[in-house]
Amino acid sequence: MAETTSWIPVWFPLMVLGCFSLKWLAKKVNVWLYESSLGENKHYLPPGDLGWPFIGNMPSFLRAFKTSDPDSFARTLVQRYGPKGVYKTHMFGNPSIIVTTPDTCRRVLTDDDAFRPGWPTSTMELIGRKSFIGIPYEEHKRLRRLTAAPVNGHEALSLYIPYIEENVITALDKWSKMGEFEFLTHLRKLTFRIIMYIFISTESENVMDALEREYTALNYGVRAMAVNIPGFAYHRALKARKKLVAAFQSIVTERRNQRKQNSSSNKKDMLDNLIDVEDENGKTLDDEEIVDVLLMYLNAGHESSGHTIMWATIFLQEHPEFLQRAKAEQEMILENRPKGQKGLTLKETRQMEFLSQVVDETLRVITFSLTAFREAKTDVEMNGYLIPKGWKVLTWFRDVHMDPEVFPDPRKFDPSRWDKGFIPKAGAFLPFGAGSHLCPGNDLAKLEISIFLHHFLLKYRVKRSNTECPVMYLPHTRPTDNCLARISYQ
Repeated sequence: MAETTSWIPVWFPLMVLGCFSLKWLAKKVNVWLYESSLGENKHYLPPGDLGWPFIGNMPSFLRAFKTSDPDSFARTLVQRYGPKGVYKTHMFGNPSIIVTTPDTCRRVLTDDDAFRPGWPTSTMELIGRKSFIGIPYEEHKRLRRLTAAPVNGHEALSLYIPYIEENVITALDKWSKMGEFEFLTHLRKLTFRIIMYIFISTESENVMDALEREYTALNYGVRAMAVNIPGFAYHRALKARKKLVAAFQSIVTERRNQRKQNSSSNKKDMLDNLIDVEDENGKTLDDEEIVDVLLMYLNAGHESSGHTIMWATIFLQEHPEFLQRAKAEQEMILENRPKGQKGLTLKETRQMEFLSQVVDETLRVITFSLTAFREAKTDVEMNGYLIPKGWKVLTWFRDVHMDPEVFPDPRKFDPSRWDKGFIPKAGAFLPFGAGSHLCPGNDLAKLEISIFLHHFLLKYRVKRSNTECPVMYLPHTRPTDNCLARISYQ
């Protein structure tokens, strides 16, 4: 026994030293891979570290976002390296720079000479190479110009209002008789029904349920590690994309055939507009472009709206003073309505000043979009540091929206902070991004949210079943029980 234990002091320190040496070597792999080629310029990189080989800093990112404190990921960077606002990391398979302040985010999002879209290859495989997030700058301008009016134009938004309003009224009445149900799940179904009808005139429950399930799998994969092995979220997301593309391609093919047989149809939806649009050179969109645009719009058009509506109703219910103020504004809309008018108008939705503040504050607090990805087109100097050409740049919206210098007591839901014309400094409020790549469906999303809240505030209240339910932050911020609740008449 004594002879055996006498070896412990000899081998144990060697074993510990070996472990530390292996860890040191592993942490140097990404440095050798990505920094050695920079020569002397590597000394001008921002502070930070590139994490482990291949996986980089993804484990610490995912670990933080699976806790109740997702901001601990960025906070750790600040604690270790100081409030620089610019940090080097290795995220989503690429050497990356995270920027966390309004000024740095604004520059990255608006300087098209220095930065281009830089979404990870894994994300591009899911969202589509011909979608807005993947195409070159000139192609993006062309596609945005061709689709802007059919999505966000005054005439288009006015045409969408009656259908949105009809579905909102029907859904709220139905939910008030259901007892306990998953509020978020049904909101997503409602917003998906609306966006499906606007884009492809489809109201089939079976089609919508099937597609919505595939979108759920797709979104989990967007923020996951790109491991294409059965059982992993990314693998499931790739399978979901394949099914979505097949479904949309079938719809596009069928629509083209219908138009050949009956070109005199008066009713046009977004798909018809996408088929018809052509640029100044007579170039039209091909099927791949149309499918990727549909896939992106239908995803963003129901996920962001559904989640924002849920959180806005929860926040208002938790803050009676804001709820009463928002309700009074909606009652005033009705009182001022001309006799004989049925339903909301676009003009009325733009008179909802306080409700707009509620929506903006909700978007700020929940930060639906975690980050936007850009890529440096050339070596870029920022805050005294180098962003090397080809490196990804992540605009960290959560830190921007929680900046106490711009938004005092930032974790507090307070729509009144937007009173008296308060306009945050440029780059401090980015719920839909900024610059030439601003979310193309932002006006439609806010219209949908406003119409729902208008009718909810006038007649209904929500009561959550479990107010202490934990919150999950990936792929989007939501209660783990999908907000079990009851809707009731006031």
